Amino acid sequence: MQGIATSFLAKMISSVSLANAGGVASSSILAGLPSVAKAAAVVIGGAVAVGAVPVVLGAIGFTGAGITASSLAAKMMSASAIANGGGVAAGSLVATLQSVGAAGLSLTSKLIVGSAGSALMGYMV
Repeated sequence: MQGIATSFLAKMISSVSLANAGGVASSSILAGLPSVAKAAAVVIGGAVAVGAVPVVLGAIGFTGAGITASSLAAKMMSASAIANGGGVAAGSLVATLQSVGAAGLSLTSKLIVGSAGSALMGYMV
């Protein structure tokens, strides 16, 4: 991720320099690449977004075996239980994240997350 940020920063700096010199700058990171490469980047962005969901949820403590002790998920569950008088409300953020952490994303959710990832990557390239 740091490489992408560094590349993006370098592209921004060179674009500003070129614009200040009276040239034309492109706003895209992949401006010189063919549209097939851009389309591939958009597809990859959607796939990475869908693939990242279980990894990120597992990292914060929402796992298939339940909520990991002393994790961010445990703190969220505690706060939710205190706010709701001792139990986590069905349909709450914590309940939904635990469900996704345990069972994975539904097909509809995969389509939504994949579309969002593709849109974000399309915006970046």
